[in-house]
Amino acid sequence: MSEMADAIRALAVEKGISEDAVKQIVENMIKAAYKGSFKTDENCIVKFNDDMSDVHVYSRKKIVDVAYSEVDEIELDDVIQLSADAQIGDEIDIEIDPRTFARKAIATGKSNAHQAFKESVTDNLYNEYKDKIGTIVIGNYQREYKGNIYVDLGKSNVEGFLPLKYQSPREVYQHKEDRVSGLVTEIKRTSSGIQLVMNRSDPKFVELVVEREVPEVADKTIGIYKISRETGYRTKIAVFSNKLDVDPVGSCVGLKGTRIQNVTTELEGEKIDVCRYSEEPHEFIKEALKPAEVKKVILTDIDKKEAVAIVAENQFSLAIGKQGQNVRLANKLCDWNIDVKTEEQAADMDLTEAETRRAADALFGAEEEYEEVATVAQLPDVDQRVAELLKNAGIEEIEDFMDAVENGSALQIEGITEADIEAVNKIINENVVFEDEEEEAGDTAAEDDGQEEEDELVCPECGAKITMDMTRCPKCGVELEFQED
Repeated sequence: MSEMADAIRALAVEKGISEDAVKQIVENMIKAAYKGSFKTDENCIVKFNDDMSDVHVYSRKKIVDVAYSEVDEIELDDVIQLSADAQIGDEIDIEIDPRTFARKAIATGKSNAHQAFKESVTDNLYNEYKDKIGTIVIGNYQREYKGNIYVDLGKSNVEGFLPLKYQSPREVYQHKEDRVSGLVTEIKRTSSGIQLVMNRSDPKFVELVVEREVPEVADKTIGIYKISRETGYRTKIAVFSNKLDVDPVGSCVGLKGTRIQNVTTELEGEKIDVCRYSEEPHEFIKEALKPAEVKKVILTDIDKKEAVAIVAENQFSLAIGKQGQNVRLANKLCDWNIDVKTEEQAADMDLTEAETRRAADALFGAEEEYEEVATVAQLPDVDQRVAELLKNAGIEEIEDFMDAVENGSALQIEGITEADIEAVNKIINENVVFEDEEEEAGDTAAEDDGQEEEDELVCPECGAKITMDMTRCPKCGVELEFQED
């Protein structure tokens, strides 16, 4: 075993594992062979030289008067010649030659070592590649089995696996030089190493490809709000800009469409629509239905997220798309149930009434309810000890308390500190709104002027005041139409 150090270093380099790991595997191999020969390895001691030039195997035995087990006991008479100070009950390590192990035991040790090396290599590879989950890897077509594609990623014991269910129907791989890229979604341990499960149908894959082709997306100047996709057919991407002077759609499309064409090429010719995201549902739905031109969007039920998009007759089939694909992807992108209607079809529907009823419900339902409080004890989170002391002093109402603070009499109450006063004051400032007689009088006057308010026009969407000369609500942006009775 004089070449032990060189052998350990060579194995460490070949397998890509540490020298300490190799030493541990060798030690386990020796112990396995020891156990195969002596039925136990509990008393087997393996020691390496500091320079790893050699390894020694010892059998630790207990010194006894009469030995009944040759494996872990030794008689005192046999030890005296080795150690003159030995006594019964002591333990001594007796060096043994591993070459005396049974041949079958040696084979078992080698087999265990081989398996340990494979597991160690797999663990190292897994730790090296686990951060690849959620990123794109690129390799070359290796082989196909039952529709699943196996990819050569250029490293020993590492294989890419593209399942049939994660492939695009447009893709065909036949030759060894065919390039294959995909999103890593999982890493599996195999008998020969690790396998990276790849995915080309996940919207995240499209997002990373766009990020690669569009620098503004990579540096977060432009954000991707959402992607809806039917793999191999069409993808819709909603984008927004974090800078007012940057056009998110134009940046993603690129000069003469070069950037989006690169994305399309990566997706094997899949059609891609890039639209501008808007927090305003009317505008977002119009954008999502592109390339069709939408004349008007009516939100028929906000709670159920139902809307009607009205288009011209010649835009109807484009808005629906082949087999309903365009409107289906728009539904996913906006998270609204969009019903596309022509102007003629919309005229037969009572859309105005539904829109007005929804606006009225939203308007009146948005009124905030307040709880009336009059006494200090009714204040939220107030110290009831302080409230009780104030009450005993004749200060029960909130207004009385405010007067007592102002004239300084509150601090004269026994048991009340300045900190107590400040705490109650803070609760009042944060939670109480005072109503005076002038406001009540104003409310009464408003009721008297009710007839005049009936003549005012309000937006059916948000309730904002509008005039007859407006074509769009200044608050919510909904289009307006006026009809004379």
